[in-house]
Amino acid sequence: MSSSGDAPTPASDTLNDFSAEASQARRVVVLISGNGSNLQALIDAQSYDELGGEIVAVISNQADAYGLKRARDAGIDAVALPHREYDSREAFDGALIKVIERHEPDLIVLAGFMRILTPVFVQRFYGRLLNIHPSLLPAYQGLDTHARALADGVTEHGCSVHFVTEELDGGPVVVQAAVAVDTEDDAASLKDKVHLREHLIYPIAIKWFLEGRLQLGQQGPTLDGMPLPPQGLRLSHADAAEELDEE
Repeated sequence: MSSSGDAPTPASDTLNDFSAEASQARRVVVLISGNGSNLQALIDAQSYDELGGEIVAVISNQADAYGLKRARDAGIDAVALPHREYDSREAFDGALIKVIERHEPDLIVLAGFMRILTPVFVQRFYGRLLNIHPSLLPAYQGLDTHARALADGVTEHGCSVHFVTEELDGGPVVVQAAVAVDTEDDAASLKDKVHLREHLIYPIAIKWFLEGRLQLGQQGPTLDGMPLPPQGLRLSHADAAEELDEE
């Protein structure tokens, strides 16, 4: 008979089984239409283990979008799905749903995706769709946000990360970053300043979601179980400038 000292204990078996099991990275699909500067910010964050997951595919409705090259250069599956090849918005969104679901994502990220999504698409991925918009929502929903802000003579502008709902740019806001508007700013210079803030806050919001900290429930978005205010968390101009090492 073997002594009890020779037999492996159940605890050690359990521990060995646990250590051998690799954790599964959370999966992200990014939708783009053009240059993909926000996509690049997400790729960079992923390379520094600051995204909380893995970008498994980048899909563009424009076959010549430069963002597809960014994806390929990073070793990410790059898919062109030209919307003009489909007879209707519904047909395109149906094809897009199939391509997305093939990659089994935990989160779908819109990064300059210039398409109005159908209700069927939004409902399919509700609570797993994030977008970034170049204004301090709810101000300046839609296009030409920088020119419109300048025309109104605002002293503060910025960007917002929000969950996507059926209302265009109207979903619950998660986080914003503000920028002070200088008297010498034009639409191009203001766009550049806002872009830097987009690249700062988008990876943060995505990481919150992938880590399970950020959720969208029936009562709205929560972070660490606490309800977010109507305009989300706000990063002031001074705080954003400090993070970005702006003068």
